Amino acid sequence: MTMTDPVADMLTRLRNANSAYHDTVSMPYSKLKARVADILKSEGYIADWTEQPAEVGKTLTLSLKFGPNRERSIAGVRRISKPGLRVYAKSTNLPKVLGGLGIAILSTSSGLLTDKQAAKKGVGGEVLAFVW
Repeated sequence: MTMTDPVADMLTRLRNANSAYHDTVSMPYSKLKARVADILKSEGYIADWTEQPAEVGKTLTLSLKFGPNRERSIAGVRRISKPGLRVYAKSTNLPKVLGGLGIAILSTSSGLLTDKQAAKKGVGGEVLAFVW
């Protein structure tokens, strides 16, 4: 069975593992998911990510990050642009998540960027997800 929305699947797995206090979460690998994991790591939401060979294809494993008293570093994740309704943002009207405390992940002509990186480069694109 083919997956209609792999990014939504990734975010749902991440949300479920985070709420269940799991240390790691695994999913099928893709370059787009690896770039989203890169952004989450650089912004401090996850500890690390690795790719491993599997029986078929590769597996992407995210190591979740928790505070000293097991506080979650990810408070919430929301998929914005879906296959049934694409959401785009102009460079002059980029979304702010929680007044700048969270990040918006955008797919731009310069690759996947956060809202702050896109504003600095002056590009807009498809709003994939909000993370806070």
